[in-house]
Amino acid sequence: MPLVWTPCITVEHVKCGGWRDLSLHPQMVLIISGNLSFLNWLTIVPSLACFDDATLGFLFPSGPGCLKDQVLRMQEEEARGARAPRTRGSVARHTVNLALGVLVAWLSVPVVLNLLSPRQVMNSSFNPLRIVNTYGAFGRYLRATMTPEGRHAGEASPDLQPPSLVLVCSGCITKERTEVILQGTASPNASAPDAKWEDYEFKCKPGDLRRRPCLISPYHHRLDWLMWFAAFQTYEHNEWIIHLAGKLLANDAQALSLLALNPFAGRAPPRWVRGEHYRYKFSRPGGTHAAEGKWWIRKRLGPYFPPLSFQDLKGYFRSREWPYPKPE
Repeated sequence: MPLVWTPCITVEHVKCGGWRDLSLHPQMVLIISGNLSFLNWLTIVPSLACFDDATLGFLFPSGPGCLKDQVLRMQEEEARGARAPRTRGSVARHTVNLALGVLVAWLSVPVVLNLLSPRQVMNSSFNPLRIVNTYGAFGRYLRATMTPEGRHAGEASPDLQPPSLVLVCSGCITKERTEVILQGTASPNASAPDAKWEDYEFKCKPGDLRRRPCLISPYHHRLDWLMWFAAFQTYEHNEWIIHLAGKLLANDAQALSLLALNPFAGRAPPRWVRGEHYRYKFSRPGGTHAAEGKWWIRKRLGPYFPPLSFQDLKGYFRSREWPYPKPE
């Protein structure tokens, strides 16, 4: 991007306008459909400099002596061939702009090579200045898959002790996504076959198979976003999710305000809360699942964290100096 944006500072309006159109249209599509739209809004900001004065003139007063009037006089003088005298300040500014452009171009070389690589690295810097780096959700990423006991991600540790982190390279984030589904039950025995587990629904992340994907732009649901990242790892590396489970055991109003559905609304809090690990993918249009009104197909991968009760979490909360939630 820096290699494309930089010419907008110095080239004619026609070239800059081409980049403006090239940048704005895809960004608006992403804003309408994306869940990280604040990044797209930030991408649009540099493109605003590519709009000419006639396009943005309505934003400024046009009376005599106003800013718009001054700009028009400057443009008329420039059209007559009158040029402002070059001062030391203007020479220094042009020199700095040129030096910055050369620096950004040089630092962009490894970024572009990484972009073209079949083993693209995401969210990385290639120089200590961190002026130019990579960002993306479609390259390769690392995730935790095993605990010291040799358990796969999502298998529960009864003592809730953090393991050492083992990372492997996973495939591209495209057609499938792993999700953590939080569930509660009022059953006194969490292991009973007849225990009825009810799902907590988040405001936007996949859960209910019949709920269509939501459009949240320009708002960003931070908890939903964190839940997606937690699904890449184990709960031991995301202790906050155990904190959240404790809040749900207490029917904490503030925590529940971040969710779309509390299955225990108007009832006593659940006796147990657990996390289940699933893999989600879209149902095929015209397929069996779509005919049943299901937007998603999911497959259970295993437990994410074991059933927890208030008694289980007392020592866990105390060791981390977290305030112990009180049932409401």
